[in-house]
Amino acid sequence: MAPRILLARHGQTEWSLSGKHTGRTDIPLLEEGRRGAKLLGERLHRAPLNGLPGVEVRTSPLARARETCELAGFGDRAATWDTLMEWDYGAYEGMTPAEIQVARPEWLIWRDGVPEGETLTEVSARADEVVEWALAEDRDVLVFAHGHILRSIGARWLGLPIAFAGRIRLNPTSLSVLGWAYGEPAIESWNDLGHLAGA
Repeated sequence: MAPRILLARHGQTEWSLSGKHTGRTDIPLLEEGRRGAKLLGERLHRAPLNGLPGVEVRTSPLARARETCELAGFGDRAATWDTLMEWDYGAYEGMTPAEIQVARPEWLIWRDGVPEGETLTEVSARADEVVEWALAEDRDVLVFAHGHILRSIGARWLGLPIAFAGRIRLNPTSLSVLGWAYGEPAIESWNDLGHLAGA
């Protein structure tokens, strides 16, 4: 069977809670984020995934992703990978969309990008690198990373421009699975928060 990519977004942080663009700023998890990461780990370790024996695990080097990975029980199996870092938002780092739209009312990151940061083309190329790595594996892979880069990976897995990522939201501590349908890349599940029910 062709490999799948399991995507785990990091837990809640102060900036993700407030909607601020959190690129390379190393924000720690909130207690809610730590609790969510443990619940995600419990889900990944029970049936039907059973701890994903043999899976290759990679994580963004940023603390919020690494800690999510560790609390989920995969820290000892994970390699850090700069390619999984969040979008470099440049001048928009730490700003909310509403704050940006004061100066640019029609602004949309997936169309307009950011000044002084990574371009759409650069982010797309990083997402392609992750997809190519996963396709070269003979087993499932699990990545712990960030909202916008994971959404970009989802779009590129499907062979779509990363602008499509604007239509597939992703919550903190969510689990998504990119797989196959009729031999074509497909989304098996997206933004699954079932492990947080009742938390």
